[in-house]
Amino acid sequence: MSRRNRGFLVAGVLLALLVAGVGSYYASSSPDGLEWSAEEEGFGHTAEDSAAADSPLADYAVSGVDDSRLSGGLAGVVGVAVTLALAGGLTLALRRRSGAPASAGDPGDAGATPVPAADRAC
Repeated sequence: MSRRNRGFLVAGVLLALLVAGVGSYYASSSPDGLEWSAEEEGFGHTAEDSAAADSPLADYAVSGVDDSRLSGGLAGVVGVAVTLALAGGLTLALRRRSGAPASAGDPGDAGATPVPAADRAC
């Protein structure tokens, strides 16, 4: 990866972490659209907690952190980090599985349309 691409990637990751941390800090405490419409239609009281309700990041907050805004910001940062780690790991696994991509200086026919054997000149 070139230095320019690496710098762009690092800047993108830092921007995503900044938006997740700061944006989550200022997020609304109002219910989301699904909760709101359930309350409006009169069946909001039938909601049950999910199986993940006791997880460390349940309800967009980090358990054990008392400040709700800080907890939400940390949950956003953790969410971005986990998503990037999973996406990066999947990308590396798929890249290794399919083989190394051809480099720009490779004289091979990378990206060329295959020619049937009967049409090739000998």
